[in-house]
Amino acid sequence: MTSGRAATKTVLIADGAAFVRERFQTALQEAGHRAVTAKSGVELLGRVRADLEELDLLVLDLRLPFASGVDLVRAVRKLDGGRLPILVFSGTITSAEEVRELAALGVAGYINEYSAVQHILPSLAPHLFPDNFNRRSSPRVVLSVPVAYRFGDTITAVLMLNLGKGGLSIRTMSPLQVGSKTRVRFRMPGARREVEADAKVTWSDGRIGMGLEFERLEALDQEAVDEFVDGHFFTAKG
Repeated sequence: MTSGRAATKTVLIADGAAFVRERFQTALQEAGHRAVTAKSGVELLGRVRADLEELDLLVLDLRLPFASGVDLVRAVRKLDGGRLPILVFSGTITSAEEVRELAALGVAGYINEYSAVQHILPSLAPHLFPDNFNRRSSPRVVLSVPVAYRFGDTITAVLMLNLGKGGLSIRTMSPLQVGSKTRVRFRMPGARREVEADAKVTWSDGRIGMGLEFERLEALDQEAVDEFVDGHFFTAKG
């Protein structure tokens, strides 16, 4: 298991709503990270221009005042040369076409702007510590359902934090070491059968939990996970 505090990261939170900025800022600061904020497109681009070398991650509302949409991400890319990892608040996406355009611009993923404070850091962890979290790129659905995982002769019951097409994150104060192999079992809401998969620990933090990357699961289970993530993601756009 990992011990000690992880490296301090600096995250820029750009959202037009104060309550979103403040909730994400609180979650990051309570975990020992630094959060800076912007409430408009003009302020965001000014922050990126001035503080690029210090920033580790940008979390972005696509509907910021005075600059919005995919063009705003293009403007960021002109300043950062593609260096800065970008997450987009999922509720500000309006179409599948935008998702394709954002992917072409190297957007790293999507996050629910209404996530509870305790779920924010686990959702950001794969992007703050990418060297310790190797996964297929896909949206992450915040999901608090029971998960059982086997390590050796021990089966442990925990709660899921989020689910993607390539793996999941779970809440535990006693995470396994990175690289550990485990067998995981869970049931998605509305599903008739459980998903079972062989998985590998790809990040581990005693303050948060751990991330598991799927290594082997039945084709039907992978299809069910893919459909659940895609369905949840696009339905959430309303």
